[in-house]
Amino acid sequence: MRLDKWLWAARFYKTRSLATEAVDGGKVKLNGGTVKPAREIKVGDRLALRVGEEDWEVVVQGLNEQRRPAPEARLLYQETEGSARSRAQTAELRRLAPIPAPEHKGRPTKRDRRQLVRFRAA
Repeated sequence: MRLDKWLWAARFYKTRSLATEAVDGGKVKLNGGTVKPAREIKVGDRLALRVGEEDWEVVVQGLNEQRRPAPEARLLYQETEGSARSRAQTAELRRLAPIPAPEHKGRPTKRDRRQLVRFRAA
């Protein structure tokens, strides 16, 4: 089975094109090496992948040509203990020290615009 298709079926990426871009971008390693999206994978292969800000290390447990519900998709892989532990640690750190959101969302208000004009004129 193709690597990009497996990543999509295992629900690591929403679309096959996103999975292909991730593999091409070097975010997915198969057995420690970089690969192409069309690379054939088999049961027992080790994958190291980065999805968003999370790093996963999984062992392929099964192959499925179709995208199935999430509980069934989780049966296609087994996450290593070190990977699960590090993901839990980073999630806890993010929870304890959240990144502040920017104050401004969208277009500036009339008041903000006036302040910008005064600032640029000074």
